[in-house]
Amino acid sequence: MEICRGRYSHLISLLLFLLFHSEAACRPSGRRPCKMQAFRIWDINQKTFYLRNNQLIAGYLQGPNTKLEEKIDIVTTDLHSVFLGIHGGKLCLSCIKSGDDVKLQLEEINITDLSKNKEQDKRFVFIRSDKGPTTSFESVACPGWFLCTALEADQPVSFTNKPEEPLTVTKFYFQEDQ
Repeated sequence: MEICRGRYSHLISLLLFLLFHSEAACRPSGRRPCKMQAFRIWDINQKTFYLRNNQLIAGYLQGPNTKLEEKIDIVTTDLHSVFLGIHGGKLCLSCIKSGDDVKLQLEEINITDLSKNKEQDKRFVFIRSDKGPTTSFESVACPGWFLCTALEADQPVSFTNKPEEPLTVTKFYFQEDQ
């Protein structure tokens, strides 16, 4: 197999790298706005996310209640790290640690304004891991803590540091909203 070593091969390689890299990652430098995408999310038990009393809940929505489903807004920060938001990116999911307690919090901040201060915004960053048809989200601020739902319906979305525990669900179906 012969490798092309023409006059412009390095330039073409660089352009292809920049093209594919810019599609896969958002530039935190502020030179270009981050691309926000909306996704549908539901756990492996078919519970979807909705908002109740300013808290993110996972439950079974049927009939006219299906319009309550919250779409998850995503901004990719690098290959596997993302910011998660709802309400058009105006409320962002964050991981807050207080003592030994780790909590999911919704914060009023525009998702596209994040990534300007990496250390301050760390609580908003999640590592997205895809395994087959499911996705899990691990907090960067609290390594080892995963976004989860309870087995029972209509319970708050939270975090667990025991992703294999049978009382919580950390695997989600994640589909771009059409």
